[in-house]
Amino acid sequence: MTREHRPNARESAVISKLDHAKESQRYNALNLLRQNLESLSDKIAIKLIEERLVDTTSKDELEGQIGFALQTLLTAEDFDIQYHIANVRTLVPRPHFVSLYVTAYVIEKLINHRCILEIYGTDEDIYHCINRQVSKIIPL
Repeated sequence: MTREHRPNARESAVISKLDHAKESQRYNALNLLRQNLESLSDKIAIKLIEERLVDTTSKDELEGQIGFALQTLLTAEDFDIQYHIANVRTLVPRPHFVSLYVTAYVIEKLINHRCILEIYGTDEDIYHCINRQVSKIIPL
C-alpha cells in the first residue's frame, strides 16, 4: 500500500510562518509603493532615459505611463500580477515583484505607446535599471 504524506505539526508551522512572512513582506511593499508612487515613477522614468534604454518624445508622458502601471499594480489581484509577469518571471533568480511588474509593462505595453520612439537594451538591462530605483524605496 502506498503511504499518504501528511506533514507533521512542526512542518506545517514552518510552512505557515514562511507563507505569513512572504505575505507580510508583500503587504509592506505595497504600502511603501502607495506612499511613494509619484517619486518612484519619476525616478524610474529619469533613469530609463538617462541610461538610454528608452527613447521618448515626452518625459512627462513616460512618467505618467509608469505611474499608471504602478497604480494598476496596487489595485491588481494576485492572479493578474502573476499573469502579467509570466513572461519575465525567470529573468533573474530572486526578483522584486514591483520591478518585474514594471519591467513587463515597459517591454510589453509601453513599447507600443505613442510617446515611445524606441526601447533599447535587453530585458535584463531594463529590469536592473528599474530594480535599482525600486530597491531604494521598497527594500525586500
